[in-house]
Amino acid sequence: MVECVHCGLEDEEIPASISACISCVRKGLRGRVDDVRGAWRRRVSLPVGVPGEGVECTLCANECRIPEGGRGFCGVILNDGGKLRHAAGPNKALLHYYLDPHPTNCVAGPVCPERRNIGRYNLALFYFGCNLDCLFCQNIEHKTMLREMERTPVTVEVLKGVMEDERVTCVCHFGGDPAPSSVFALRLSRIAASLGKRVCWETNGLENPSIMTEMAKLSAGSGGIVKIDWKAWSPNLYSVLTGVDGHRALRRLRENVALVSSMWDGSDPPLLVVSTLVVPHYVDEEEVGHIAEYLASLNPYIPYVLLAFHPEHLMRDVPTTSREQMERVLEAARSSGLRRVFVGNVWLLR
Repeated sequence: MVECVHCGLEDEEIPASISACISCVRKGLRGRVDDVRGAWRRRVSLPVGVPGEGVECTLCANECRIPEGGRGFCGVILNDGGKLRHAAGPNKALLHYYLDPHPTNCVAGPVCPERRNIGRYNLALFYFGCNLDCLFCQNIEHKTMLREMERTPVTVEVLKGVMEDERVTCVCHFGGDPAPSSVFALRLSRIAASLGKRVCWETNGLENPSIMTEMAKLSAGSGGIVKIDWKAWSPNLYSVLTGVDGHRALRRLRENVALVSSMWDGSDPPLLVVSTLVVPHYVDEEEVGHIAEYLASLNPYIPYVLLAFHPEHLMRDVPTTSREQMERVLEAARSSGLRRVFVGNVWLLR
């Protein structure tokens, strides 16, 4: 049982890495999170915070200013002699790829057109590096193995050969996050689309809008889906959970979600799917309700997926999402006017 260092509330759902309750976090209090996250990032040789002095990177909302010889918050954009470059080099990426048989465990599963295509495959592209640092990251190896992966980058040509397999029906960029590797990902996606493959993305949605536009165009033209993971509505909570400026991130999220929604013609599969991980104690009906209301104001038919939480990384001391919490947030989402609300990872509910 962890106690909030600010108000004294005790709750089994408060992790030691935060040591602050949701009420205090919403007020701007941060508990122990900055010290805990800073120590973790130093252990894996990543900048403790978003760099603020150097050459500006505009790939995402963080807009890191990277010093000479330094790295962006994502870990894969470097300042090499006053010029920015990707750690993999030109026309390469740091990723792990594999063929994932349909139906996959995709966040857009309830609306995925490939879910019944048994015997076919998704080419899953797991990118190393991410422009967030979530306390609950489910795939933290994208940071812990980053330097090791720099020795074996993957080329466009190798992946093109895999995509030429007729059993591959779609390509999904995830990770980590594809945003820091978006130049490579877009080039590869154009090849995928030319081969008749669906192009899908799983991202935190913080890309530069010009990049997000190209991502959405490729998905729209190929019958793919842009899946945006919206962590929280409160800027202070978003910052505590992810390690970046919550106000800046949420402005970009609202902009990009509206952008992709405006590009959807209403046909199936939907161009946009939004998801939220229902983190115990923190991502409650207030957070989900506001996100859902925003989505409904754009288009009530945007699919919204609420995902049950599993303890990982710096939140291993927190239980899974309770059924009672999931029922509350589900009701909040449905009350917003959204017509397509789903629950994912139901087997994790306690």
